[in-house]
Amino acid sequence: MVRPLNIAFVHPDLGIGGAERLVVDAAISLQKRGHRVIIYTMHHDLSHCFAETRDGTLDVRVGGNWLVPRSIGGRFHILCTILRSLMLARQVVNDPEQYDALFVDQLSAPIPLLKYTHAHIFFYCHFPDYLLARRDSLGQKLYRAPFDLLEEFTTGEADEIVVNSRFTQETFRRAFPHLSTIPKVLSPALNFEAYDRPVDSGDPLLRALRMEKRIVLSINRFERKKDIGLALRAFALCIQGNSATGNGVKRAAINNCCLVVAGGWDPRVAENTQYLKELGAQANQLGLRTRTVAPQKANKEALALLPDGAVGAPTILDDDDDDSPTDQLASIDVLFLPSFTENQRAFLLSAARCVVYTPTNEHLGIVPLEAMYMRVPVVAADSGGPRETIQQGKTGYLCEPTEDDFAAAIAKLLSMDDDKWRAMGDAGHDRVKLAFSLDSFGAKLEHLIVGMLQRPTHASVVLGVVITLFIIFAVTLTLLLTWWR
Repeated sequence: MVRPLNIAFVHPDLGIGGAERLVVDAAISLQKRGHRVIIYTMHHDLSHCFAETRDGTLDVRVGGNWLVPRSIGGRFHILCTILRSLMLARQVVNDPEQYDALFVDQLSAPIPLLKYTHAHIFFYCHFPDYLLARRDSLGQKLYRAPFDLLEEFTTGEADEIVVNSRFTQETFRRAFPHLSTIPKVLSPALNFEAYDRPVDSGDPLLRALRMEKRIVLSINRFERKKDIGLALRAFALCIQGNSATGNGVKRAAINNCCLVVAGGWDPRVAENTQYLKELGAQANQLGLRTRTVAPQKANKEALALLPDGAVGAPTILDDDDDDSPTDQLASIDVLFLPSFTENQRAFLLSAARCVVYTPTNEHLGIVPLEAMYMRVPVVAADSGGPRETIQQGKTGYLCEPTEDDFAAAIAKLLSMDDDKWRAMGDAGHDRVKLAFSLDSFGAKLEHLIVGMLQRPTHASVVLGVVITLFIIFAVTLTLLLTWWR
């Protein structure tokens, strides 16, 4: 019997992405097992977060965001994020709570400072950050160099390091050659209760989503690395009759469909707002008719950042339109849905014919798990984490990241016999229930934390030297680069 533990989670931004879903599910699983859990974060927008973080299920505390901005003139995001994380870590250290363990993820920079809590540090590495950053110029390479070095050394300060997939485990070993630690694999899980809740059919936010067409669904944050454009190109190829589609009956099934592009969209993040507009323009160039549904509770500033229909970009469905939403959507090929609600997600997954997951070398990918649990076959890139979750031809299709391969797989699912399609969906559901349950995840996580606590925590050897030198060097380099440019 494990004694109740006091555990704090330290997570940068508590939004609605896959990393946030994992943190929320991990916290809930430990809470259900009798442990006391608190989440510390630098940002928590009640209109852009998972329900469990705002309905009292989890104790969320916000800090570290009052002095340092998110960026300086739209640049130097990583520097500002690290400085903010150190301020958040200072709040955790100063908190009178005494913790047995700290669950840290995404950002390793605050780990040495968090050592002052005298708690053991459990670091969950979704993916090495330095592999995600761009280095297109000499200035960018110089700017990133100290951050890359800092990431490797501070990651090594954790008492236990865990990754989300075998793919990430191998990537970790190549990314951090100076670390002798081989991280353990703990794949994310799903909280089945959240997906078993019936859709609230009376929700007015579903009004703009009800359609007679079959739905091809893409769920991803609006980030360029997610390659959502691949879904647009493949869908255009599919419905415009240039993919292998079979007889006329099958062709009709393929024609009568709509691509719904849903995902995390944060008006504070320039890439999110820019990429949504880029996707709208790309869809128009492909000859696809589009619309965009405004996020729930979007303020005037956020609405101003959405695509503007007056200039040929996707337009926003308006409740004042004379036509019903179903009539409006009859002429739409692509519907963009930034920052959807959980009920909208549940509705779309219940109505989708297939889910298209486009990132290449994705760390694991929570969306394929969500889709399979909801009995929706998945079309994904044949690389990274999806190779470990999707069973080829049984729960979905793994494809080369080309529009031809994706279009052929989408067409196959759209025109598939209903009995065969249901069998594929059932296989996916059974696979997720067997291998990715929250109960199993919670037991494994608890076991890893308890095992970590049996070992003495090692004192930080880099805190005084690396953190101080890093801040001096990074700030100096930032000022020099700002002056140089």
